[in-house]
Amino acid sequence: MSPGGGPDAQPDQIGFGGNGDGDAGGDQKTGPGQSASVWGPLASGRGASGRGASGQGATGQGATGQGASGPDPAAELAIATSGLAKRFRGQLAVAGIDLAVPRGAVYGFLGPNGSGKTTTIRMLLGLIVPTSGSHEMLGVPMPVGVNAVLPKVGSLVEGPAFYPQLSGRANLARLDAADRTASRRTAGARIDRALERVGLLAAAGKRFRAYSLGMKQRLAIAAGLLQPRELMILDEPTNGLDPQGTREVRSLIREIAAEGTTIFVSSHLLAEVEQICSHVGVMRAGQLVFEGTLAELRGGGATRIVVRTPDVAAASGVLAKLGLADVRSAEFEVSAELGAELPEVINAELVHAGVPVAGLATPRPSLEDRFVELTGEGFDVNG
Repeated sequence: MSPGGGPDAQPDQIGFGGNGDGDAGGDQKTGPGQSASVWGPLASGRGASGRGASGQGATGQGATGQGASGPDPAAELAIATSGLAKRFRGQLAVAGIDLAVPRGAVYGFLGPNGSGKTTTIRMLLGLIVPTSGSHEMLGVPMPVGVNAVLPKVGSLVEGPAFYPQLSGRANLARLDAADRTASRRTAGARIDRALERVGLLAAAGKRFRAYSLGMKQRLAIAAGLLQPRELMILDEPTNGLDPQGTREVRSLIREIAAEGTTIFVSSHLLAEVEQICSHVGVMRAGQLVFEGTLAELRGGGATRIVVRTPDVAAASGVLAKLGLADVRSAEFEVSAELGAELPEVINAELVHAGVPVAGLATPRPSLEDRFVELTGEGFDVNG
């Protein structure tokens, strides 16, 4: 008989398989009702093979283990991977990535659908076994440390799954009862506290089927907060939400992060990243093509110079003669990569060549420009 009270009762599923990261098939593990959601500790102790980890990226941070002669940089990382890879039936879904997620960060894990984000999250949590590579979470090698680490990790993968005929509180009570590390004496207080943190205490007695999509997402996050967590892993937590639901979830993420919890959140929304993230990792076709702070991502693109002039042909010739790369012409405008040249020198050369200059600027590349440059694909800017 199902925990929901009848032989046919099954949890609702929201967004299973929603982002096309190639997770179908393979050695995956799922929760009640074959949901991909994971809220608290995993009991299996299986997961990624290998010990030790190293993380490399644009930030230059690593998680390479050291001996007693010096401090271990991995201790400063909530997540560190080394060459983490996953292959499904000959298709390489994740191509040996090195992640370095600092403790206390809100880390945005970005990429188009199918870029390997959810596959990576599943490997981190032990839901699927990597083909190669290793990883650590909270400074502990996985999977050998799974029983010690996962009680400190809350997560939401591909959408919540709850029993629709039960209330929000009753669903959380069943999840808490299944956690062998949870104290029965404090269950009621912890459940109410989790509901209060996500703004659902007043709706705790309402059946799950009557919840809005935003409420369902918040209840799933509440399930991950039934015990104190050092790390929260959230896979597309605002996927499918209306603007109000999106704002609610983003606000909740900020509040959790403000309490000192490290947040690892996958997304394809640039607005989401700009509003809540301090660090970013960008995936493209299974590869980690950028990792660093949000400021480093903004400043990492090639600076261009833009010249407004009625004589586009002459201006293009001057820029090319100066050795500037990627000269582009448009109506009354010419642009090129600035490189090492100074804008005032370029302006002087244009004037000396008799080119009328109506305007000259060196605009910084937008975040959208950087994502297109890194991934070759457009992103949903506003969310």
